[in-house]
Amino acid sequence: MTPADRFATARSARLATVTPDGAPHLVPIVFALVGDTIHTAVDGKPKRHRALRRLTNIAHEPRVSVLADHYDDDWSTLWWVRADGLATITDESAPELLARYPQYATTPPPGPFLRIAVTRWQAWSAEP
Repeated sequence: MTPADRFATARSARLATVTPDGAPHLVPIVFALVGDTIHTAVDGKPKRHRALRRLTNIAHEPRVSVLADHYDDDWSTLWWVRADGLATITDESAPELLARYPQYATTPPPGPFLRIAVTRWQAWSAEP
């Protein structure tokens, strides 16, 4: 299984961005992988405000990392995949993202949406 194939099996991941002062910022996301592009959205779940740090960070520094992993008490099944890439902010959603999560059928995300063009895959698995 390729790193991208394994990554696509995860139901959620963590998006890492960098603040303008150089500090790391990490948030959980849901996503869809289409080719080598990760699609995610600012959804309608309650947030303190709509001026999200991740959007400010990406506007300042578009290089991001997205980490998906699998944990189990059976450590022989552990794995992680990291996708490094360049993020862009858009008002256009990806049909694959909306189709992947049933919650989006009743409450589509208002956006904005992120597209992350993966430039590098890194992976580790306990399985050979």
